[in-house]
Amino acid sequence: MFSKLRKLDAHPKINEDFYSTTLSGGVITIVSSVVMLLLFLSELRLYLRATAETKLVVDTSRGETLRINFDVTFPSLACSMLSVDAMDISGEQHLDIRHDIIKKRIDSHGNVIESRQDGIGAPKIEKPLQRHGGRLEHNETYCGSCYGAEVSDEDCCNSCEEVREAYRKKGWGLGNPELIDQCKREGFFQQIKDEEGEGCNIYGFLEVNKVAGNFHFAPGKSFHQSNVHVQDLLAFQKDSYNISHKINKLSFGEYFPGAVNPLDGVQWMQEVPNGMYQYFIKVVPTVYTDISGHTIQSNQFSVTEHFRGAAYGQSRSIPGVFFFYDLSPIKVTFTEGHVSFLHFLTNVCAIVGGVFTVSGIVDSFIYHGQKAIKKKMEIGKFS
Repeated sequence: MFSKLRKLDAHPKINEDFYSTTLSGGVITIVSSVVMLLLFLSELRLYLRATAETKLVVDTSRGETLRINFDVTFPSLACSMLSVDAMDISGEQHLDIRHDIIKKRIDSHGNVIESRQDGIGAPKIEKPLQRHGGRLEHNETYCGSCYGAEVSDEDCCNSCEEVREAYRKKGWGLGNPELIDQCKREGFFQQIKDEEGEGCNIYGFLEVNKVAGNFHFAPGKSFHQSNVHVQDLLAFQKDSYNISHKINKLSFGEYFPGAVNPLDGVQWMQEVPNGMYQYFIKVVPTVYTDISGHTIQSNQFSVTEHFRGAAYGQSRSIPGVFFFYDLSPIKVTFTEGHVSFLHFLTNVCAIVGGVFTVSGIVDSFIYHGQKAIKKKMEIGKFS
């Protein structure tokens, strides 16, 4: 059996009398061994590292929500003036959003002065004006006037914010806050004066319907008048608003490895008195599955920018920073995986065999070249 196996040997051995060692062969052996080692380590690193396979499929998901994470700094817009609104093409509107949002007052150097979730605090109950016109007496329940914005006789507005909200629902703009008892007692106008020259860092997240829409940061409280979206800016008594801003972070959905958000760190400075800065965003649904099978439902996006100023002879644009987003019908899927061991083994064999063959060709060329030159030198034909 062993003699038969010996006859099947495909690697015949060369007798020591038929080969010789040379200096060039030794150098080539060392170089080829180093090249083999480097290529092997490179292939091993690729084998151990996970690779992501990318696919494009039609997005068939339904009834989902879209989470928008943001962190924006307005160096010249006070927190008491800044509000966040969101609306979509389905007709759903969220005006002056306050939940899941934090505001930080910052000075002209960017230092944080105060961090809060709501703007104006609760009213001080010190004999405030009642809805019927008299002052609050002992053992009497407080019910403040809405100054004509009541829907029914039982409605009460017990804070400046409730009066502004009642006016907003009516489609009215709040004129002089000093004439509103609740605003006067809460120091609404005084707070606006105290925050003059300050900036605001606003961050948090929004949960919106997964349809096209927009969200925006703007001074004043939003309301609709004759089916037109307007801002109540009368209370602030300013002719222009500086909407210079820096987007520290903006993302749609959860973070996943390799995600790049093109608006992170983007800064824009306003050079004209009034205007509206617009970002048009195309959101691409993305599914990332890691090597352990954990799936992350997220989004990527591309963006274009446009500043809309007030043209001569036209009505002034609503000051603010608007983000208009639309959903792509195509979903991108990233799936992590490892190269198979057989593929790794095939590449290693190709590396070893290829380097060995090439080094053999180079060694043979050098050896026979040296031999031919030496022979010509012996017979005196080499010049």
